[in-house]
Amino acid sequence: MRILLVEDDKQLASTLRRGLQGEGHAVDVALNGVDGHWLATENSYDALVVDVMLPGLAGDALCARLREAGDWTPILMLTARSGPEHEATALDSGADDFLGKPFSFMVLTARLRALLRRTGRERPVVIGVGDLRLDPATHRVFRAEREIALTPRQFALLEFLMRRSGEPVSKATILEHVWDFAYDGAPNIVEVYVRQLRKQIDEPFGRNSLQTVRLVGYRVVDDSAGGEP
Repeated sequence: MRILLVEDDKQLASTLRRGLQGEGHAVDVALNGVDGHWLATENSYDALVVDVMLPGLAGDALCARLREAGDWTPILMLTARSGPEHEATALDSGADDFLGKPFSFMVLTARLRALLRRTGRERPVVIGVGDLRLDPATHRVFRAEREIALTPRQFALLEFLMRRSGEPVSKATILEHVWDFAYDGAPNIVEVYVRQLRKQIDEPFGRNSLQTVRLVGYRVVDDSAGGEP
């Protein structure tokens, strides 16, 4: 996922960013509500993690503005204020879920995965395309019964494409969601990672599931009829 983290505690924001990047996510960070609102309106995100108590613009007000503008990106609210009234305020502002501080990083990532499954398209716990299976919770990938070891970025790219199985996805869209706002390298980084993935998930198995769509981008399809090496 490409995630926007809006958190004014610099140490916590840095820790969460490193942790989420370690899980293979692309993460942009805003340290106040005004910058967070600007980033959320200028970019496309798969999920937002927003602290309630923010300078400039409170998290619940930020959430309410996005909803009023028709932006329904999943939002997980964070707060040090406990109690049903605070939780109700966060949810009534348009947030999809609520997590009180302090919290477990494991719980945070599990809630983000759950939010992603709640969006419009089908979001199974384990994603399958033919005999290619990917488990976001355990970061494991299998072709039939054989496990395939991937780097976090390779995993993130494969997950993004598998969640859109059969759909052509442009390089620009991939860059937006798999690499973060700070990335300013060459766009051919997508081609590099696609080649790496093919060597991992297709070539050893005589498959062609990761396909190039000419003049468009890439897609993952069910190629389970391909032969074993």
